[in-house]
Amino acid sequence: MFTRHTLPGLVAVAAALATPAASSAADPFAQAVEQANKKLVKVFGAGGFARLNNYGTGIVISKEGHILTVASQLLDTADLVVHLYDGQRLKAQVLVTEPLLDVALIKVKVEGKKIEEPNGLDLDYFDFDAAVKRGPAAPGDWIIGLSNTFEIALRDEPLSVQRGVISAYTKMAGRRGIFEFPYTGDVYIVDAITNNPGAAGGALLNRKGELIGIIGREIKNTLSDTWMNYAIPVGAKTVVKEKVTVKDKDGKDVEEERDRELSMPEFVRLAMKGEYKPIQRKPVIGGQGGYHGIVFVPNVLERTPAYVEDVAPGSPADKAGLRPDDLVSFVDGEPIVSIKAFDDFIKKNTRPGTVVRLEVRRGEALQTVELTLGAHPARPAPATPPAPKKP
Repeated sequence: MFTRHTLPGLVAVAAALATPAASSAADPFAQAVEQANKKLVKVFGAGGFARLNNYGTGIVISKEGHILTVASQLLDTADLVVHLYDGQRLKAQVLVTEPLLDVALIKVKVEGKKIEEPNGLDLDYFDFDAAVKRGPAAPGDWIIGLSNTFEIALRDEPLSVQRGVISAYTKMAGRRGIFEFPYTGDVYIVDAITNNPGAAGGALLNRKGELIGIIGREIKNTLSDTWMNYAIPVGAKTVVKEKVTVKDKDGKDVEEERDRELSMPEFVRLAMKGEYKPIQRKPVIGGQGGYHGIVFVPNVLERTPAYVEDVAPGSPADKAGLRPDDLVSFVDGEPIVSIKAFDDFIKKNTRPGTVVRLEVRRGEALQTVELTLGAHPARPAPATPPAPKKP
């Protein structure tokens, strides 16, 4: 495992790629990088504060602009934008996400066309089916990583490039903050510094420039507590528990837990047809949710960050030690990009007595806070108007 890279080093890599054609022609990777860059996009969306970057990367997998990327808070916006390799700036829309594979499919939106209609685009793209058929790469194979690390590229600027080899092909053991990472299938561990801000959703390629994996998010290995440089293979599979409703011997509906295999190829195939149904990781409880006692700053913007303005005395938030100016960044491992996102999570997934774990930005440090939600305080009954006096 390796620590994170620095921006100056990546700038040097980008500068090297911008040298005259005569010198780059001598590099056997140069042509592969140039062609692959045309099949990637820079993605811009939600975020822009406290560990939540508003930029990332995506892999074009159809001529009509289907784009494979990671399932992150970046996509939680109606103003999703992608920059193509030639500088075009186009709107995009999320089609479906599957957090248990850490993957999402988005598509370029063309003005005047519905998202499901043919849009007339003719983009360069990676043949995903062909990538799957090639099978997994092996430890020791050379790799190239292309991504918008540190937002180094805008419009027609080329993406940043790392080169290295596959160190291992193994099971994922990762976390974000203190929370377990949902994907637990196989990953490529690489000896290049690939996983930095903005890199998630980038392409891991073989030395011929063929797609072999999707660069993942910034996470730590739970086994070694070190930052991971990894990519999820295009043929990734994982097994998860899913609750299904079946009939018992008396014909009554009962819930039963079964294993379900999720695979990246199935996700891509069904998602491009509009037929993929993601697994619900938590039952939706609904209602008001539990009471926390946090008073947030005025919610005046579409995505006002979840900054704490005050806490109600004696409330669960007060007892847990939350303070004004804390920024709630994660709840139970879910990124919180706005006050609305926090409120929606609490209403849908909690009730009085539920224990939630908040990851809070306090100054320059992250704090983990456990909150036991309570019942909502009873509203005082409206005052009864006094009886009129008799004359």
